Amino acid sequence: QVRLVESGGGLVQPGGSLRLSCAASGGTLDYYPVGWFRQAPGKEREGVGCISGRDGKTYYTDFVKGRFTISRDNAKNTVYLQMNSLTPEDTAVYYCATDSSPYMDCPVRMEPWGKGTLVTVSS
Repeated sequence: QVRLVESGGGLVQPGGSLRLSCAASGGTLDYYPVGWFRQAPGKEREGVGCISGRDGKTYYTDFVKGRFTISRDNAKNTVYLQMNSLTPEDTAVYYCATDSSPYMDCPVRMEPWGKGTLVTVSS
């Protein structure tokens, strides 16, 4: 079974950028959809965006649209979340998840179960 590990989080000032990675081991991410999620302190987990396994299209929730970009590097078996123009409201633990089947469209049907990576936006 594919295991996903998130990384790349850290402390960044408002307006700054970070690139998160979702690296897969134990299997390939090629043609699998991958979703990004986040959970802020005291709040429920919410979806951030997703990249389709069927056609590579990306989808974003309104609050990150135009600021965040999802991409994949099949050679590295990794999906990225590029985050720009960060605000304190983006502070959260970020997770990724995939699906049990390839060639599926978004949203992913599996829940994130990794440790996530913490992003803190603060001056």
